[in-house]
Amino acid sequence: MRAIVMREFGGPDVLRLEDVPEPAPRGGHSLVQVTLAGVNYADVHVRGDSYLAPVELPYTPGNEVVGTVDGGRRVVGLCRGGGYAEQALLHRRVTWDVPDAISDEQAVALALQGNSAWHLLFTVLRITKGETLVVPAAAGGVGSLAVQLAAHAGARVIGLAGSPEKRELAAKLGADAVVDSHADDLTERILDAAGGPVDAALEMTGGATFTRTLAAVAPRGRLAVYGFAGGDLANVPTRDLMERSLSVSGFWLPQLYADRTALPTSMRALFDAVADGTLQPLTGAAYPLGEAARAHHDLAARTPTGKLALDVAR
Repeated sequence: MRAIVMREFGGPDVLRLEDVPEPAPRGGHSLVQVTLAGVNYADVHVRGDSYLAPVELPYTPGNEVVGTVDGGRRVVGLCRGGGYAEQALLHRRVTWDVPDAISDEQAVALALQGNSAWHLLFTVLRITKGETLVVPAAAGGVGSLAVQLAAHAGARVIGLAGSPEKRELAAKLGADAVVDSHADDLTERILDAAGGPVDAALEMTGGATFTRTLAAVAPRGRLAVYGFAGGDLANVPTRDLMERSLSVSGFWLPQLYADRTALPTSMRALFDAVADGTLQPLTGAAYPLGEAARAHHDLAARTPTGKLALDVAR
């Protein structure tokens, strides 16, 4: 079968199309004929050898796929690598039937990014009606879904985005106010937009953005960290946490893969929200499988909007 294989770490050019053996059967797993493979920032970290989990080369990236099993039943699921291929193995615990009302393009946006947004809001931060929440990359994959989910839950959302076009999109998705995420006075801009310190915040950039976002959180507030897209890890100011009784939590979706109820609960909620129109995944470009390098280049440039995927049939 055709698959993208990394034989070294590095830039997008290490992603090469090869012919490889089909996956060997494995207990508890289903063999999926892949239709779309989601492209995520986690894959960029894998490629650059900065992912949270160690990666052994040669390696096929890809942590979420949509495809068919049993001769045509549509499924979406999560995997730990192997998704950028014509066939992939998905554990039955993290594989879900796709309702007829949900397209493949919508489904691939929900498996990793949708579940992450849902659990960041409702499991980690436990956001409630009337609270004020900061959402970074508010026009991005996780951010765009978090804006909509939080707004529907009755939270007041302050969206962060780096361009006027993305800030406009975040506002259309339901953000009550939008702020330039590149501003040196980010803390002051968040406070001004929110009318004071915020109850909770998401953070995925790291470095100075982490520090500036945390400074806008009210005493006894909460911040959930789910990435460091800027490349710099942040130093958590322990004294400040104690003085203001702040809670800072980390989140990595694979920690929920073994939970028998967490992901089924969130997937049902996400499918229902898309079906009733309260959640609109931003679907973006689908690249031919052999153009995985171009997809990674575009993702790193942060120019496209919407969920990027690899169309395995092309």
